[in-house]
Amino acid sequence: MRRSLGTFLAVVLAAFTCLLAVGQTGTANAATHIPVVFVHGYSGSASNWTTAESVFAAGGYTSTEMYAFQYNWAQSNKTSAASLRSYVQQVLSRTGASQVDIVNHSMGGLVSEWYINELGGQPYVRHLASIAGANHGTTFASACTINPSCVEMLPGSSFIQTVTAGDETPGNTRYATWYSACDGVIIPYTSTRLNGATNNNVACQTHIGYLTDTTTLAAVRTFLGT
Repeated sequence: MRRSLGTFLAVVLAAFTCLLAVGQTGTANAATHIPVVFVHGYSGSASNWTTAESVFAAGGYTSTEMYAFQYNWAQSNKTSAASLRSYVQQVLSRTGASQVDIVNHSMGGLVSEWYINELGGQPYVRHLASIAGANHGTTFASACTINPSCVEMLPGSSFIQTVTAGDETPGNTRYATWYSACDGVIIPYTSTRLNGATNNNVACQTHIGYLTDTTTLAAVRTFLGT
């Protein structure tokens, strides 16, 4: 009887040890992601990223790994970039990460680039994904020059000349863009392209349509995983 009890306890102990090891391994191998900061464009808001957040969640991202930056799109992009710098630091402090991935749309490209190129943000950004970014400006901005942000968004503005001077994809950050001839707002549509980035020509997508384009958003998610 003692021998049987001893054998039984040994089996139970071995099973418990095995389960504990599996649990520890599962925890160690749990999927985690670099925090993503979404940056909206002109006349946009954090709510623009609802579909993107769903696409990223379907790929395993948690709510603590996705952050939508909200800013006053009428003000100077320089001011917005300074706010983005503070926001990124808050995300890093909250998550304990050393870098973030940035996904921007439209004028959010200019806000992101000023932060990276002019405000020392590059070391804190692992990937930059620019969706229909106004990276070299757009003539469409001539319709809203009452706002400083639109003046800066005009091709050839001092803002554009500064942010695109020299290396457009500096440091170890990985860059990618998505642009389309059907955009209709970024004119010329090739303005989104960045020298040194992986530039993806989408067959036909409208400027606002990108925000609910699950195919492009999934491609962006895949890019961040590389």
